[in-house]
Amino acid sequence: MLSTIKNYLPLFKFRICSFITFSAVVGLISTSPINISASHILALIVVTMMASAGASMFNHYFDMDIDGVMQRTKKRPMPSDRIGDSKVILLTAVGIFIISILLSYKILNYMAGLHLFLGGFVYAVVYTIWLKRRSWLNIVIGGLAGSFAVLAGGASATPELCLPPVLLAITMFFWTPSHFWSFAILYKEEYEKAGIPMLPNVIGDSKTARYILINTILLVVSSFLPLLFGYFGFFYIAAAVSFGTFFIIRNIQLLSNISKEIAWKNFKASMIYLGGLFLAVIIDVITR
Repeated sequence: MLSTIKNYLPLFKFRICSFITFSAVVGLISTSPINISASHILALIVVTMMASAGASMFNHYFDMDIDGVMQRTKKRPMPSDRIGDSKVILLTAVGIFIISILLSYKILNYMAGLHLFLGGFVYAVVYTIWLKRRSWLNIVIGGLAGSFAVLAGGASATPELCLPPVLLAITMFFWTPSHFWSFAILYKEEYEKAGIPMLPNVIGDSKTARYILINTILLVVSSFLPLLFGYFGFFYIAAAVSFGTFFIIRNIQLLSNISKEIAWKNFKASMIYLGGLFLAVIIDVITR
């Protein structure tokens, strides 16, 4: 029983789900409602984790053939045959996702449910089925999945259009390519072996590093949009400037020395950047 559970747990991609859920909570807090309850936050966490887990399971199911080709992923439960019936995984993934949407509609509101649905749909269908094996734009358009999580969090508090989550969702959208293209440089050979057209495999590492720097500059510029509209304060300004500068410097280092070591550092820098920026949103709102 324990071994079976252990085999199934990686299918949920808890680290990615936790990051997506954190983004949704930031979207909620950015709306600054004075009556956010602990139960509301808990409900958002539960339905977002469930929706993300369902989409992640589907990703494991659909990608088990290419996962078996790449060294990084061949030990996952499905390509390594630690899980037998793949149809059970598919049905479980769809079931968890549908339940999460119904719960978000019932407990939160219809707009939160709509954004969670769109996020899962983009990741499972647009990214995984349509674009991942066909176009280098896979990550660019697939990055909308994270943006919809931020919007879902904001919509859970204010179903009508609320600007702060929208602006943070734009930042999330620009963050994704810089994050994953660095990762793609690191695992270029494996993506090539699996036939996945990640940007480094299409145009090479050098041009990819240039695109990463350009995209990161757009990312940092987008992070200042909330300030132009009068949202947030000192902590957010400090984070946008300091973490933005840090991330751009890492990008320049990658451009001048294209190696797997620097690509890995750039990848980690992207996590530090967004985590620091979103944490600053929370601090700014709760200390206002």
